[in-house]
Amino acid sequence: MKKDIKFLTKAAVIAAFYVVLILIQIPMGELAYGPIQLRIAEGLTILPFLEAAAIPGLFVGCIIGNFVLMSVSSYGVIDVICGSLITLAAAYLSHKAKNKYIAMLPPIILNGILVPVYLSYLLKIPYLATVLSVSGGEFFSVLIFGNIFYLAYQRVIGKQRSNDL
Repeated sequence: MKKDIKFLTKAAVIAAFYVVLILIQIPMGELAYGPIQLRIAEGLTILPFLEAAAIPGLFVGCIIGNFVLMSVSSYGVIDVICGSLITLAAAYLSHKAKNKYIAMLPPIILNGILVPVYLSYLLKIPYLATVLSVSGGEFFSVLIFGNIFYLAYQRVIGKQRSNDL
């Protein structure tokens, strides 16, 4: 029981942190939700490698964050559902990765290939251009912010990796 509460608490904190990072970035406009996404919150996608609780945490955080973004973007429910499911899949695959660098690939690849499917349609921008912009933004988010969050999480939690799933 104590382990379940600890797991849920970690997931809730990660979800809340994701949402706060989205809220902070809304004034930056398109960088938070446009075709060139450089979401600071996406740096958190490295956490499933270290912490299994980050899988549901990122999923819930992304649902709430994308729901909040509906008020300023034109992507609506499709981004809430599809974007969140893509984040869930990427988080699960990152958790299963053998090392930190492999764990960075699922969010970059999945977001870079799948999010542009609906963004290019909604924005009437060519798919390939959207792939390049979204995957480029995701690459920098995961590489820069992901490494910062990775090191901070290791330092604060004081462990290398959790396989609680």
